[in-house]
Amino acid sequence: MNVKPILTNKQLKPYLLKARYGVEKESQRVTKAGDLVATDYPKTLGNRSFHPYIQTDFAETQMELVTPITDSITELFDWLAAIHDTAYRSMDSEEMLWPMSMPPALPEVEENIVIAKLDNFEDVLYRRFLAMSYGRRKQMVSGIHFNFEFDDEMVRKMFELQDEYKNYHQFKSEVYLKVTRNYLHYRWFATYFFAASPLSGPHYFNGHERPEEPVRSIRNSKYGYQNHDDVKVTYRSVEEYVADIQQMVEEGKLSEEKEFYAPVRLRGGKSVADLANKPVRYIELRNIDLDPYQPYGISKEEVEFFHIFMLFLLWTDEKAEADEWVFQGDQLNELVSLESPLSQTACYDEAQKLLAEIRSFVAQTGLNVSTEILDHLEEMLEDPAKTLAGRIYLASKETSQKELAVQQGLSYYRKAWQAPYQLAGFTDMELSTQIFLFDAIQKGLQVEVLDRQDQFLKLTAQDHTEYVKNGNMTSKDTYITPLMMENKTVTKKLLQRAGFKVPQGKEFTDKKAAYSSYEEFRDKGIVVKPKSTNYGLGITVFKDGTNEKDYIKAIDTAFAEDSSVLVEEFLAGTEYRFFVVGDQVKAVLLRVPANVSGDGKHSIKELVDRKNDDPLRGENHRTPLEKIHLGQSEQFVLQEQGYQIDSIPNKGETIYLRDNSNVSTGGDSIDMTDAFTDDYKQIAVEVAQTLGAAICGIDMIITDINLPASSSDVYGIIEANFNPMMHMHCYPFEGKGRRLTMDILKLLYPDFIQRKDR
Repeated sequence: MNVKPILTNKQLKPYLLKARYGVEKESQRVTKAGDLVATDYPKTLGNRSFHPYIQTDFAETQMELVTPITDSITELFDWLAAIHDTAYRSMDSEEMLWPMSMPPALPEVEENIVIAKLDNFEDVLYRRFLAMSYGRRKQMVSGIHFNFEFDDEMVRKMFELQDEYKNYHQFKSEVYLKVTRNYLHYRWFATYFFAASPLSGPHYFNGHERPEEPVRSIRNSKYGYQNHDDVKVTYRSVEEYVADIQQMVEEGKLSEEKEFYAPVRLRGGKSVADLANKPVRYIELRNIDLDPYQPYGISKEEVEFFHIFMLFLLWTDEKAEADEWVFQGDQLNELVSLESPLSQTACYDEAQKLLAEIRSFVAQTGLNVSTEILDHLEEMLEDPAKTLAGRIYLASKETSQKELAVQQGLSYYRKAWQAPYQLAGFTDMELSTQIFLFDAIQKGLQVEVLDRQDQFLKLTAQDHTEYVKNGNMTSKDTYITPLMMENKTVTKKLLQRAGFKVPQGKEFTDKKAAYSSYEEFRDKGIVVKPKSTNYGLGITVFKDGTNEKDYIKAIDTAFAEDSSVLVEEFLAGTEYRFFVVGDQVKAVLLRVPANVSGDGKHSIKELVDRKNDDPLRGENHRTPLEKIHLGQSEQFVLQEQGYQIDSIPNKGETIYLRDNSNVSTGGDSIDMTDAFTDDYKQIAVEVAQTLGAAICGIDMIITDINLPASSSDVYGIIEANFNPMMHMHCYPFEGKGRRLTMDILKLLYPDFIQRKDR
């Protein structure tokens, strides 16, 4: 198959750098001291048999992290980051992931390596067979499986531009067969640069034949995890490939199809037999060592190289018959794998030639890629000490391989726990959505981010699909319910008619009409707020009345947020947020308005700056608390108290900067769930039911929580929120965190989540 004229066709250029990617990464769970753990698979992850992202490989300690298929390298690493965060924070807090392919010190007695304790007994039997056939020690080696699929439009366009094949499915399979044969021949090239297993760990060989260490890659050599020598499969055609694997199974040389551990596998269906009727859809590269210098075991640069390399392998011609070409590659890879990591490779001339050919290919096809990748490869070719294996060996000589692994592993452990409220890879999304994503990934729901900016997710468990926006807007609420809650006038009318106490007031759509009503409100405690906005924006509170100048400023501030403004009576008391899920209140929060505490030395502005230095405070709902601002609303409040932003309050004096208590405007959150009796919680549930809401936040003013809710004028409902923030309940400023995101998942998937929790 000569595709050079096709790949240089201008019609193909838009598709060459498009592809689909996936990674399966194996890692051993170890203690922070670098010793193999004795614990079982984390219970917080539920049943691994159903988990799409976090599974177990051979041993109970061997965690396998699986990304979904992604359309970009950026997206691939977002998912790698998120799944790693979830895995780390689901394990015991004293455990971490071993960052190297070669395992940590193994038990002297091989039988003490614990096979994965899976529900499906057939899966356990399969692992027992592997233990008997290959030994448990070899199963403990870990690595990266990299799944690569050319852009389908590229392959279709190639098919249209050629005349050798009449059947598209056959053509597509031949494309992947050619790449596979060339990869098997040239995989020594990747082994030289990216191999990362120069040294074995204690008790890996345990008296058996072993290489003279150090080498470039124990894992990729005959001493790694490979099939027995009598397992032979051809890559001449898909039909013969399938027939050979099936024959190996029939003859007992393989127990199952999945025992075929080639460096590359053709993939197209659930089983190898499916390839007889379906085209090859992608290929799985299985010979990539874990890079201990990368938090996820592989770098973006390496993935970018493999994409270029796959295109080059499609471009370049094979120079021998299929099986001979592959056999030559096996010999070359064994040679390179067992070379000293600091020695110049025997394949140096061939490597130089290949690099030159890849550069020529990039130039002829006009690939828009950085030459830094190829420059870096040339540096490593000239100086083997700069290769991954060389770096690991030199670093291990200074201390030990274990110390290197522990040092790197701890750095990734600390990174995962640095901000446990965030989800790496998705930190641009609102914090409530990040926490919701974490819980969904942890419990094993399949997640698709449909729109990152709009916080729109698709969740699937078995055949049950749900769509979720902002972490708590779901199918459980009707379309009209959030519209009713968004409109504060409608909300107030409905609740008042249902017998709930709500603040009285007036609605204005015209500034002049609002201005002229000042005399009506001048001596009353009032709240001026936009009709249909959230997060406390545009709200001004006058507890004891106000002058006309400040009243007009408050009207202007509210109209800046909405075309309609409400002026309502101020209800005296303390404001609490009740979070309702289904027919229960799951959390109650006291929100203290933005404030600072004086020290007699610093100005209010300086105190605000110091408080904002707290790493828990950020902006745009990406942290548990929001930074305090000193805008027009805050300066109104200070002015009412006789302060300016440069005033220096006395030591111990609390200065409030807002009258509204929203966390989104810099307030502090205090969990009060256990302090409330059921009568107040029931009122919140009934308010939600009146509005037809399954998930909402009810803001209630209460004069004294020790008085029963039935007491006269003890409470008032000031607002219902259709998209209430959850992160302030999950990570309050003070008190017990309430995992509301998990409550939402249980509401959406009651049977699935309960089964996973068992």
